[in-house]
Amino acid sequence: MIKTLLLTFIFISSLFANKVIYLSYDEIPNRVIKGEIFPVTYKALSTVKNFDDILYEFSNHNGLKILDEAPQRVQRGKYYYDTFHMEVTQNNARLPDVEAFLMAPRDYNSTSLQGKKLNVITLNPNKNFSNIIANNFNLQEYKTTVYDATHNIVIFVASAQNCDIEQMHFNDVYKQGIESVSGNYDEAKITYFIIIDKKIENFSFSYFNLLKNDYTQATIPIIVNDDSVSTQSDLRPRDQSHDTIKMYIAAAIAFAGFILILIRRKYLYLVFIILPLIYIINLAIPQKRICIKEGTAIYLLPVENSTIFETTQTQYHLTKEGEVQNFIKVKLTNNKIGWVKNEDTCAY
Repeated sequence: MIKTLLLTFIFISSLFANKVIYLSYDEIPNRVIKGEIFPVTYKALSTVKNFDDILYEFSNHNGLKILDEAPQRVQRGKYYYDTFHMEVTQNNARLPDVEAFLMAPRDYNSTSLQGKKLNVITLNPNKNFSNIIANNFNLQEYKTTVYDATHNIVIFVASAQNCDIEQMHFNDVYKQGIESVSGNYDEAKITYFIIIDKKIENFSFSYFNLLKNDYTQATIPIIVNDDSVSTQSDLRPRDQSHDTIKMYIAAAIAFAGFILILIRRKYLYLVFIILPLIYIINLAIPQKRICIKEGTAIYLLPVENSTIFETTQTQYHLTKEGEVQNFIKVKLTNNKIGWVKNEDTCAY
């Protein structure tokens, strides 16, 4: 009996003698929101003085994404506080099992820490929720232009902190999408477009502010403006739907001016003839048409990596509405406006 106890003691002592790194949780959240990005901090202590780094290997996690390849480290005395950021993706989530290794000139044993189940809360937002959960969200600039006869297109730039900004999504819009994203979860910037009904005067939406633990409202006033707020240009085509009526009105004014000259013999009334005639000539000038190659991408905006909303299935001859740098604005057969690259045009 005594011999057995002695052997057991020696075995346990040898296990602890070989353990060179101790690992524990320092900080984990009491509850997390589905879609939230949160930190998990591990507290590590090494009994070996000479080592280069502490490496981590994760396994057996579910319902979350690990966003950092390497931890954010703070050293306090002999302890290392290593923080990883993770994002909750499902209603049920579990922290990963962790194995920590010492990176040192000689091989040492590793140590492990079992993952814990997270208390996940799912939001129940209103219909105008943008699917954004962040510490902060800021609209930086925006612009509204005409998309077609019944819709406007709103393009805006926004930034967010501690946020998976690519999850942005709106309900009850005609079309939407990401034009560009930069940065990371810590500080991200997005250019986004939405196509909405022309009747909407203000586009309001909400996001969940983690610092306030509440929803925060944001509003974009819908003002159709030809002035550029960034590198974009006017997306609105020349409206020819009432050109014939306008020409008749201008002709009537010119004829009235001619009658006044005959009756009153004052050449001052020539202005009522000359200006309407110039206006009629301007309306009568046909808009330039260009040839578009088969397989040409039609872009939503005149910028690289913009959304492609249509690809030509054959060669087209389309009305040219304008041009910006390497892009030409065209009016499609369905009266929508798009942009093509100069290189995608062909000779008439």
